[in-house]
Amino acid sequence: MSHSHGHPEHDDELALRAAALEAVLVEKGLLTTDQIDALVEHYEHDLGPQNGARVVARAWVDPTYRERLRANASEAIRELGYGGFEGDTMVAVENTPAVHNVVVCTLCSCYPWPVLGLPPSWYKSLAYRARVVAEPRAVLREFGVELPEATEIRVWDSTSEVRYLVIPERPEGTESASEEELAGLVTRDSMIGTGLVESPSR
Repeated sequence: MSHSHGHPEHDDELALRAAALEAVLVEKGLLTTDQIDALVEHYEHDLGPQNGARVVARAWVDPTYRERLRANASEAIRELGYGGFEGDTMVAVENTPAVHNVVVCTLCSCYPWPVLGLPPSWYKSLAYRARVVAEPRAVLREFGVELPEATEIRVWDSTSEVRYLVIPERPEGTESASEEELAGLVTRDSMIGTGLVESPSR
């Protein structure tokens, strides 16, 4: 299963399609270029994994916030100003040395946009959706995540009713890091469960 990122020819083709779609929408008077630009700006800057990273960093530095996040993730996430479409009902699951959580949507591509942005293409792929349920350890290994055999892997199935956010383990060597510095370490994949947060010294 591939989760690579670079295909310039494919990107060029998608850019041409997007430009053609934009031209049709503007020509038919359905949207203006300013509205389209505002929408793109919103998805690029207001939604995205940086929001989830701030949630995770707050949970790492504030034990009472972490407890609120585990008890009612939707409300705790809204405390930081995130929520809305595709993120109304959230559940936070926490990784520990004994348990590693990973998220999938087996039916389609349900995904918490307000905290993770748009889903990566591999998340929507049939291969990931089928295999991570049947053989999670093997799939995680393909993402570079090697877990001890004793670690239990829990697979969570996102649906249209509920979305999941993984709280990854805080890496060693970050005891003196600020909340902002910690947020900079958290990756999208670590909040899906297909990655680990690396220590800044690595």
